[in-house]
Amino acid sequence: MDQEADGDTEDELLALQSIFGLEEFLRNESKSAGEFRVSVELPAGFTVLLKHGGTIRQYDVSFLPPLLLTFELPGDYPSSAPPSFTLTCSWLTHPQLTSLSDQLTDLYQATGGAVVLFSWIQFLREEALKQLDIHNLLELPSDQNHSSSAADSSELPVSVPGGQEVVPPNEDQRDSGLSLTASQILLSQILIHDAEQKQKVFDATPFDCGVCFSSRFGSECVQLYECSHIFCRTCLDEFWKAQITEGNVRGVTCPQVDCSATSTPAQVKSLVGEKLFHRYDRLLLQSTLDIMPDITYCPRLTCGSAVILEKSSPAAMCSVCSFAFCVDCKRTYHGTSKCYEEPDLSTEKSEEQLIVLWKKTISKHCSEGIQAVMKDYAKGSKQRRHILENKYGRKFFVYTFEKQISEKWITTNTKPCPHCFSPIQKDGGCTHMFCTYCKRDFTWQ
Repeated sequence: MDQEADGDTEDELLALQSIFGLEEFLRNESKSAGEFRVSVELPAGFTVLLKHGGTIRQYDVSFLPPLLLTFELPGDYPSSAPPSFTLTCSWLTHPQLTSLSDQLTDLYQATGGAVVLFSWIQFLREEALKQLDIHNLLELPSDQNHSSSAADSSELPVSVPGGQEVVPPNEDQRDSGLSLTASQILLSQILIHDAEQKQKVFDATPFDCGVCFSSRFGSECVQLYECSHIFCRTCLDEFWKAQITEGNVRGVTCPQVDCSATSTPAQVKSLVGEKLFHRYDRLLLQSTLDIMPDITYCPRLTCGSAVILEKSSPAAMCSVCSFAFCVDCKRTYHGTSKCYEEPDLSTEKSEEQLIVLWKKTISKHCSEGIQAVMKDYAKGSKQRRHILENKYGRKFFVYTFEKQISEKWITTNTKPCPHCFSPIQKDGGCTHMFCTYCKRDFTWQ
């Protein structure tokens, strides 16, 4: 009887491996166990909503992060005992996961001792939302403090095992440096996952190029975000390269007749290559600056970078070379007070300078162990530093110093995307921005 049960179990696992790919089903070969990543089917027009403070954020999505079903088959499965399992999901609450777990147990009991894993997957994929009375709207739990834990509130997402301990949600993004609530982090994960899955679907879908009219898969095509027109990479590459080579950077637009939609810099760079993109970027910036009345140029022959003029001020400072000069005579500024010049961190690579910067910018978010090692290194003698470098490697200390400087710069010079909260830098142009993580537009404020 046990041999027959073992044969049924092995047949079931082999059948599941043939049905589901590695992205959906990962089997533990050493024992009768594994995990499924189940993507629930969403109806058209499905919306995710988050209420935070006085604002309401609402987005249409086509994909949600998958449910994770981890299972192990006992020796008397399927005749006498159900699989031992843990059900995890980032966007479901504890009561909702408990309801789904109970339903999985009921499904096994209804089979009368037959194999049940495939039925479980079908239920989670097709019936989970209906079981939870979720139709076209998923309202994420609202919270006001990102430091709240899942143990403090039954409304935050957790995982529910089949008769085992509760596993807290993934908190990798809590160390990103941004002051985000748990729900904002969850919304960010949902939007980025949705964008990634839409790109996968696009890559596997055939399209007719709007220039050569040949049919190609999306992985060989480019879709312009502004107008949604699709062209094969070969045609768009040739068209844009010709425009850039001729110096007509304003012509790097959609090739469709009567369409003037522009591309994103990332799309241009991915097609034309680093060398031509550098020319495109330089010419586009030059053509834009030339028509701006509040722009002058750094008088240094080795620089020549654009400088924004301050109203009613005779002084200006180049942001590239930090040269302060008089707007009228284009010579070194000769006012009564000396202009402050920002230090160029890219030249401060010596050991002592890095240590000074570390002491000034030591991160409160750094783990206590790393903080202790870094302080020991910063305060230690040359012999002590040599011992620590032999133990941990010199690159570890240089990397950690520079990482703290980088994090401080990111905090000072970037803002989070209002949709997925990824850090965004604005280094010029208008206030219209495009996030390359969640593929959504916003206005810089």
